[in-house]
Amino acid sequence: MRKLLFICSQNKLRSPTAETIFSEYPNLEAESAGLNHDAEVPVSPEAIEWADIIFVMEKVHRQKLSQKFQPFLKGKRVICLDIPDEYDYMDADLIKILKSKVLPILGTY
Repeated sequence: MRKLLFICSQNKLRSPTAETIFSEYPNLEAESAGLNHDAEVPVSPEAIEWADIIFVMEKVHRQKLSQKFQPFLKGKRVICLDIPDEYDYMDADLIKILKSKVLPILGTY
């Protein structure tokens, strides 16, 4: 079972959409979190340690993640998807973009 962690700012739109989509795939577990202090589900060291692959939505998320959680990122694969904050939760275009960027990285779907 591969464990995917999706991170954005607030954990309200992009990362929860990714969690919902990829949780439905066989042999994948997905969780989501946000980097802002008032995120719905804040990023935690436990979530980082749990994940096999961490996907961030923007470059700034990778920077914030490194600043706040550097000790927990050792040996972790962190991938920036370059998806701007301009989509609603479960937006059809967002789903299409997420699948087109994440599935080739996973390689088995």
